[in-house]
Amino acid sequence: MQISTNKIELTKKLKERAIYEGFAICGIARIPGSSRIKLRTNALERWLSHNYHSEMKWMEAERRKNIESLLEGAKSVLSVGFNYKSEQNQNNKKYKVGKFGQAEDYHKVIYKKLKNISKWIKEEIPDCKWKICVDSSPLLEKAWAEESGLGWIGKHSNLINKNYGSLFTLGFIILTKDLIPDKPYQSLCGKCDKCIEQCPTKAIVEPFVIQSDLCISYHTIESRNKTIPKKIAKNLNGWIAGCDICQDVCPWNKDVPYNNTFETTPKKWIENLDINSLSWDDKKWEENLRGTTLKRIKPWMWKRNIKAMLKNY
Repeated sequence: MQISTNKIELTKKLKERAIYEGFAICGIARIPGSSRIKLRTNALERWLSHNYHSEMKWMEAERRKNIESLLEGAKSVLSVGFNYKSEQNQNNKKYKVGKFGQAEDYHKVIYKKLKNISKWIKEEIPDCKWKICVDSSPLLEKAWAEESGLGWIGKHSNLINKNYGSLFTLGFIILTKDLIPDKPYQSLCGKCDKCIEQCPTKAIVEPFVIQSDLCISYHTIESRNKTIPKKIAKNLNGWIAGCDICQDVCPWNKDVPYNNTFETTPKKWIENLDINSLSWDDKKWEENLRGTTLKRIKPWMWKRNIKAMLKNY
């Protein structure tokens, strides 16, 4: 079957635009996707049936299993990855915060870049409709990113790219235009089990499967319980907002290039967190958290996390 020159050119230009806007990687998948999408959908259903999502009930949304429910006439999806690794990334040795949340709110950073791409689409492909999706949309994000050739889903359940490891966040534009899809990656985790072996709470209950109520990130970011379970608290080892252990030990993250921009520069207050943070009032917390994805962690949760960490440090 002959592919039109126009389709080739549009696909090429769209991906070039994504890189121009500051994304490290990009790729395109055709909707409804290959059998891989069905495989990932079935995996989601199994994960939910085991209640591994714990309190994250939004993961049960039926629309997540059908990308076409998000945009009528959807034919393609542009997947992008934003590298958040900064040369200044650090973990306060005693008060550790996940790298993904140390700088500007990645939702806003990615949305702004995708918005710029959508303006380009409006001019270059006027007969195309689109929908931007960043994190909060009910979409099988890692599955579609994998289908788009951005990488493969690793044993720690994060997407891994050959050049950028797993230190990137995802964004998507669903389009009603038929474009040329990229070839999906094959998994390159091989026999490596470092992420599984090094998780202190054994949250990776089998390759590719996270049991949320055993995960430090889940308990410090998502859980609204008044206390952190003892089996989690005793393994915090400084983590008060997220946890990077499974990514830090991943060989694919060893040589990830830095993205040293204002968007990835860690906030100073994170570097300076100490026991005095417990005396901050809500207003002080809200001032610091403004403009970051860490505002999802409410002030009382920060205090809960810090107290649990200090008690078990």
